[in-house]
Amino acid sequence: MLDLRMLRNNTADAAAKLARRGGNFDIGKLVAEEDKRQAIQSELDAMRAKLNETSAEIGKLAREKKDATAIKAEMKQLSETIKERENLQRDAEAAVRALALMIPNIPDDSVPLGKSEEENVELRKWGVPRTFDFAPKNHQEIGEKLGILDLKRAAKISGARFALYRGLGAKLERSLMSFMLNTHSAKGYEEVMPPYLVNEKSMTGTGQLPKFEEDLFKIDGGEYYLIPTAEVPVTNIHADEILDGSELTKKFCAFTPCFRREAGSYGKVTAGIIRQHQFNKVELVKLSRPEDSMAELEGLTADAEDILQKLGLPYRVIALCTGDTGFASAKTYDIEVWLPSMGKYVEISSCSNFTDFQARRTGIRFKRDAKSKPEFVHTQNGSGLAIGRTVVAILENYRLLIPLCRFHKPFVLCDVSCRDERVIVNQRRARLSQGVKVGWDEIEKWSKLAGTADGLCYVSVFGFDSEARTEADKAGIRLLEAADFTSFAKKGQYEPKIKAKLCLPNF
Repeated sequence: MLDLRMLRNNTADAAAKLARRGGNFDIGKLVAEEDKRQAIQSELDAMRAKLNETSAEIGKLAREKKDATAIKAEMKQLSETIKERENLQRDAEAAVRALALMIPNIPDDSVPLGKSEEENVELRKWGVPRTFDFAPKNHQEIGEKLGILDLKRAAKISGARFALYRGLGAKLERSLMSFMLNTHSAKGYEEVMPPYLVNEKSMTGTGQLPKFEEDLFKIDGGEYYLIPTAEVPVTNIHADEILDGSELTKKFCAFTPCFRREAGSYGKVTAGIIRQHQFNKVELVKLSRPEDSMAELEGLTADAEDILQKLGLPYRVIALCTGDTGFASAKTYDIEVWLPSMGKYVEISSCSNFTDFQARRTGIRFKRDAKSKPEFVHTQNGSGLAIGRTVVAILENYRLLIPLCRFHKPFVLCDVSCRDERVIVNQRRARLSQGVKVGWDEIEKWSKLAGTADGLCYVSVFGFDSEARTEADKAGIRLLEAADFTSFAKKGQYEPKIKAKLCLPNF
C-alpha cells in the first residue's frame, strides 16, 4: 500500500511514475475518497469536542441544581448525529482501503522502462550454456528413464500439474532442500518453519489479496488459504509490531510447499514439472531499514545466485522492466537458469524489493531509538531456490551422466558402472565402447563449463592418460577411477551407491 499522504501531496508525480507500469491507475478517485474521509473525520472531531463541552456544562448545571433538560436534549441529538457520522466514516475508510489495495507499488527510478518481458534488461551471466550435437531430451523424459519422476501416476492421484518423485528423485529433492537451507543459514538467515495455511489478513498484507485471488487455493467453508509462497507467512511474522531498529536487517529462510492455481499460465511453459499446482521452494525474506533497502536486495540476489554457482548451473540475471515488474514490487531481478531442451534461460528465482509497500499493509514498523517515531520497514524477498526447477536444471544440464562432481555438495552425477548407458558428452559414446582413457582436453572443457576448477572431481570408468593427470594436478582437479571412487564413497563422503546414476549424501 502506498503512502496516502504522499499521494495527496504529489498526485501528479505519483501518477506519472505509476503510468510507467503501463496500466490505468485512478489515483484521483483514491485521493477524492481520502479527502471525503478526512472531511468526515474533521466533522467527527468537532462534534466529539462539542459533546465533551456539553457534557461538562450539564455537570455544572447539575451541581448548581439548575434545569439541564434543553441541553440534555441537544446532547442526545448530537450523540445520534455522531453515530451517523461514524457509520459514514467506516464506509469512507473501507472505500479508501479498497481503492488503495488495488494500486500497485511505484517502480524505483532505477528500473528500466518497458512494456513487457521483451524489454527486460540482461545484467550478467554465469557459466557457459551446455550444448549438444543432438536434440537433447527434456527433464521429463530423462526423469522417467531414470525412474525418478512418475507424472502419470501423479495425474492419477491428483490430476494435471502434480509430480510424484520416486527413489533417488525424492532424495534429490530432499537433499537440495537441506543444501539450500544450510547454505543460507550459514550466511545469517534464521531458518523458520511457518504454517502452510494463512488467513485473509496475511494474504492481503503481502499483496496477494485482493488482486490475485483467482490464483490462490482457498479452503472451502473457512477463512484459510494455502500459501502460494513462504513469503506470505514469513513476512507476516512481525505484522503489527514495532521492532527495535538495532535488530535490523532481519533475515529469514524457509522451506515450504507452495500451492498455485496458475490461472494465468496460458501461453507459458507448462511441460513436465516446470509449472505445478504444488511445488517445493526455499524462500529468503528480509526486513530492513529504508536506507539499506537496495543493498539488501543486491545481497539477497547474490545469495540466490550462490546456490546455482555451487551446483555449477549456467544462469543469467535480468532486471525486469516497469511493465513486467510485479504488483507489490518496486524493483525485481529474475534469475534464469539454462535449460538445454528449450535452448533458453528459464526463471528459477525472482528477487524483489517492496520498499515500504508490504510493511504498510502488514503494519511492520521499527524505532531507531527510544525517542524516535515509528517508521515502516522495507521488505525484500526471493526464491533461494525453487527446488523443482533446480531438479529440472540438474537433469537437463548434467543429463543421465556426468564425469564431474563437486565434493561436499548435495548430489553427484557420475558415469561409474554405467557402461550400458548412452553417455552424452561429445564423442564419449565411442570412447566408452573402446575403453579409451580420458585426456586433459575433455577435463579442461568440463572445468570451463563448471565455471571453476575449485573442488571438482572427475570420475572415469577407464582411467586417465598421463597428460590428464599432470595438468589436473596443476589445476587442483581430483581424478578418480571407478575403484577409487567406490573406496572414497565408503569413507563417508557419499552414500556408496555407485551403480546408481545419482549418488546422494547422507543427512
